[in-house]
Amino acid sequence: MYKQLTLEHVVRIPPTKFGKNIEDAAFEILSEQFSGQIFEDIGFIIVVVDVIELGDGKLLHNDPCPYFPVKFNVLAYVPELHEIVEGIVIECVEFGAFIRLGPSDGLCHVSQITDDYINYDNMGQRFIGKETNRILTVEDMVRGRIIAVSMGSGRSGKLGLTMRQPYLGKIEWIADEIEKSESFQESIEVED
Repeated sequence: MYKQLTLEHVVRIPPTKFGKNIEDAAFEILSEQFSGQIFEDIGFIIVVVDVIELGDGKLLHNDPCPYFPVKFNVLAYVPELHEIVEGIVIECVEFGAFIRLGPSDGLCHVSQITDDYINYDNMGQRFIGKETNRILTVEDMVRGRIIAVSMGSGRSGKLGLTMRQPYLGKIEWIADEIEKSESFQESIEVED
């Protein structure tokens, strides 16, 4: 889920930035420190939006740089358990499919791709359903549910996905499920 969050931090502004507006310098430094980073208690910070408030700077002994308390807004992706997400398959390997979910990637383990028994085709880097002959390959659009969130720090974070529930999986598979469901409903209405 994307959220705009307000954070507080203390920013150190080096003398090389003294010629700039202090608020612009703080924004630049915060952008370098926070954009594209993962924080366990926040999520994936996509971008620093703006500086809301810049407090009075303080100097520390033996440091020519002033430190400013700052309040600022960020746009963050905060994955939540059981959240439904859509993405594109970017890699298929023997143990599962990696799926790009915007600012992060998730892994759908081979056991969570479908209820059908599936084989991995190493040459085509794809999964093939034994009974349904459904194929999952790179660049397929899929819908899944987040079943595991492990937030690290820096640029590492892991999301576990499942597609083994109704109306999840490759978008074409979902369309087939909906069509079958509508056909079933029509056949019930005809019988009444």
